[in-house]
Amino acid sequence: MAKTDYKDLLQAGVHFGHLKRKWHPRMAPYIFMEKNGIHIIDLNKTVVKLEEAANAVQQIAKSGKKVLFVATKKQAKEAMETRVSAINMPYVTERWPGGMLTNFATIRKAVRKMSSIDNMMKDGTFDVLSKRERLQITRQRAKLERDLGSIADLNRLPSALFVVDIKKEHIAVAEAKKLNIPTFAIVDTNSDPTQVDFPIPANDDAAKSIDKILEVITESIKVGLEERKGEKEKNKAAVEKAKAAKEEAAPAQEKKEEKKEEATK
Repeated sequence: MAKTDYKDLLQAGVHFGHLKRKWHPRMAPYIFMEKNGIHIIDLNKTVVKLEEAANAVQQIAKSGKKVLFVATKKQAKEAMETRVSAINMPYVTERWPGGMLTNFATIRKAVRKMSSIDNMMKDGTFDVLSKRERLQITRQRAKLERDLGSIADLNRLPSALFVVDIKKEHIAVAEAKKLNIPTFAIVDTNSDPTQVDFPIPANDDAAKSIDKILEVITESIKVGLEERKGEKEKNKAAVEKAKAAKEEAAPAQEKKEEKKEEATK
């Protein structure tokens, strides 16, 4: 698992919370102090909760399941797209399509529509359409790409949801809870940490803070994927070894049976 420490979090500004008047009382256990009217997050608590979350997502990745990342706020988009695309996990950085989880079949229809447009462009059907029809389809394809781009390969519901800012992405969190999908989230001092299964107390507004948390989480997923790959290769080698041993033993077994037949004659 990717490790981080107090100094890394401090340098990234993870400890800066919101104004005291905006706080949520359930964040009290994670608040270290108040300074100039701003709540300061206890980074020791952040390290503990971050490690818990990182260990959990590592096991999910190791089991071959998908984690869906959600962050539609401007400060998080670049880090999300860079970090998450590197580990080949689905993510949403534009508008959250309502019902994406609870009405997943409809979302899959939209993905299939996007695929059918791609096929039209490949097989030449697109070229025989009128200029107006081509323009309409191109715009439709662009909209689908914007809304569904990175989840186009998501063939089934994700096994977990990772969210930046649970207040902004409350619809996504509610859908995941309704379907009993485990939720991980960066939770700032103005949010209710009990709304998610694995809250990570941290600044969810600063790009550096978000990037630091995502770095740890995505590196843990990467480790999980590598462990899964290693186990697959190990199992494949064991099967091939057993197969080779069986083939090697076959001639000896045949000779043994021939000798047995001759002795009975």
